[in-house]
Amino acid sequence: MDSKEFKQFVIEKMEDLKARDIVDLDVSGKSTVTDTMLVCSGNSKRHVSSIAQNVVYEMKQAGHAPLSVEGQATGDWVLVDLGEIVVHVMQDEARDFYQLEKLWS
Repeated sequence: MDSKEFKQFVIEKMEDLKARDIVDLDVSGKSTVTDTMLVCSGNSKRHVSSIAQNVVYEMKQAGHAPLSVEGQATGDWVLVDLGEIVVHVMQDEARDFYQLEKLWS
C-alpha cells in the first residue's frame, strides 16, 4: 500500500464511524515525527474513543499496528501514531482550544 492509499484507508476508517470535519495536514517539512496529520472531531468522549479504536483495529487487521495510542482513557483527544500518519480524534472543545490546523499550517 503506497502512502496515498494508506492515507485514504485511514480516512475511510475514520469515516466508517462518522468522524466529522476531517482535515488532512501535510507536515512533512515542519515535523521530524510524521509526514501527515489527520484531524477529526467526535461528538462525545465515547464517540472519540470509538473512532480511534476503529482506526487501531482496522490498522492491525491490515498489518499496520499503531506505534502508540495516547488519550484513550479520557476521550477528549485521542492520538493514534501510525508512523507516517498521526491521527488526532478530538472533541470540539479540545479542537477549538488547541487549534492544530492553525498551528501546523
